[in-house]
Amino acid sequence: MKPEILGLVPARGGSKGVPLKNRRLVAGKPLIQYTLDAAMQSQALTQIVVSTDDPVVADIARRAGVAVVERPANIAGDTSPVIDAVRHAVQVLQQRGQPALQGIVLLQPTAPLRTAGDIDASVQLFLKGGLNPVCSVSQCEDNHPARMYKLGADGHLASLMPELASLRRQDLPAVYHRNGAMYVFGQRELALGTIICPSMTPYVMGAQQSLNVDTEFDLLVLQAVLSQGAETGAAAV
Repeated sequence: MKPEILGLVPARGGSKGVPLKNRRLVAGKPLIQYTLDAAMQSQALTQIVVSTDDPVVADIARRAGVAVVERPANIAGDTSPVIDAVRHAVQVLQQRGQPALQGIVLLQPTAPLRTAGDIDASVQLFLKGGLNPVCSVSQCEDNHPARMYKLGADGHLASLMPELASLRRQDLPAVYHRNGAMYVFGQRELALGTIICPSMTPYVMGAQQSLNVDTEFDLLVLQAVLSQGAETGAAAV
């Protein structure tokens, strides 16, 4: 029997960095549509739901054939933890008769270049790993923490990793950055109220696929990437 895996897309209306971010048009489509398209092409997800307080985003989801959970204002603020939206959505789905979930895949619209294949592969890691949470990451290159500094009390730069600061980039040990594309977790994490947890299984993605939209500049980069894909005939997502 196929496991019940929910694809949950959190898409509140407010955003300080990029106003109305989730519905902004990029290469002719709302930003959230790229995530919806990937989710709908996934073979692993048994249901897809958008959690939002924005009626325009809700309309985009419904026109795409995706179910919507209307998120209350008290869990849709700038400082509201996303786990509250997850718990609320799962509770609403249970009230609607949703079968017991084995896993939840959190798909943030700000990571529009993840593919259906990425979703399916991360779910397989979750299931084969005994339901250990999975987190999508990308390998740090020039943004390696060995090349980062903080300001000391004297106002001078202090290396975060002084023992590695003088090494060439190619000699640095591999470290990974959470790219926000996918978090796969189960009922245990839901009960604990945590998505980021110790000992997560990594799902490694490339740098371009890991593009995360947090600023207007990120939107410009995404537009360029998608336009280049259209010009070459390559798949954008």
